[in-house]
Amino acid sequence: MSATEESISMAIIAARAAAEIKATSITAIDVSQRLVLTDVFVVLSGSTERQVRSIVDAVEEAVEKAGHPRLRREGLDGEAHWVLLDFGEIMVHVQQDADREFYALEKLWADCPIIDLPSDIQAEPEAERSELTGYFDFSHLGN
Repeated sequence: MSATEESISMAIIAARAAAEIKATSITAIDVSQRLVLTDVFVVLSGSTERQVRSIVDAVEEAVEKAGHPRLRREGLDGEAHWVLLDFGEIMVHVQQDADREFYALEKLWADCPIIDLPSDIQAEPEAERSELTGYFDFSHLGN
């Protein structure tokens, strides 16, 4: 079972709101086959603490305005290196650039499909994604 249309719609709303605040490397990953907690991870970057906080505010406002209240938020208390917004069907990971590179969520979830975002949303180049394939290949372990 793939991510629902509603989850994909929510992910697009979140991604579009982040793009308006100049978030970079916006990627939506369909994790519905691997997790029961959520359908989609939206992963994106901000260059500074201030930008991460602005992105978080914009995403929360846009998704809640669309009728999907935030269930929880973590990571905003300190220097906002990695903020997680949980909307149930989607989880939005907003990371500062260095943390994004260090934790490499795309590598961890490389076996999950990428959701195509509309062209007005800046997304991770396909060339970068293809380099990540195979980093965490657990297929030999079975299901």
